[in-house]
Amino acid sequence: MNTTHYPSAPTAQPIARHTLAVIVDNEPGVLARIAGLFSGRGYNIESLTVSETEHEKHLSRITVVTSGTANVIDQIKAHLDRLVPVHRVVDLTLQGEAVERELCLVKVVGKGDYRVEAMRLAASFGARTLDATLTSFVFELTGATEEIERFIKLMTVVGLTEVSRTGIAAMSRGAEAM
Repeated sequence: MNTTHYPSAPTAQPIARHTLAVIVDNEPGVLARIAGLFSGRGYNIESLTVSETEHEKHLSRITVVTSGTANVIDQIKAHLDRLVPVHRVVDLTLQGEAVERELCLVKVVGKGDYRVEAMRLAASFGARTLDATLTSFVFELTGATEEIERFIKLMTVVGLTEVSRTGIAAMSRGAEAM
């Protein structure tokens, strides 16, 4: 009897979404270097938010949302850590469920019942009206990405014409600082 053993096929690692917080020197070219790191290796950036967070120390916080296998995410973090202007890289996804929020501005154009329905939907989501004319509205909504997506999808039916989104701002829960 022939008992040939074949190696089992490698199991594919699941692709997961990760939110990375990166503390960097606030200086020209840093964002380009980080974006170049991602594009040069074929990694996708799903969301990117950057702002100076410590003016006296000239530090900025970059929040990057990306997806990949565990190995890919580890490679991204290692590459980021090696960049000279990077002080710290924290995978907020591994620290537990982070608080994540996004802001969007939504322009809706319509008359009559569409106008009434747009106002009703905005109120049900807690969106603020920033601008109103006889034929249009600009709404502001802050929330989790899933909530923003639902709001945009519903507004499409009543006359959505333009959307502007900030990208995700995120922070770990609890007392510990980054």
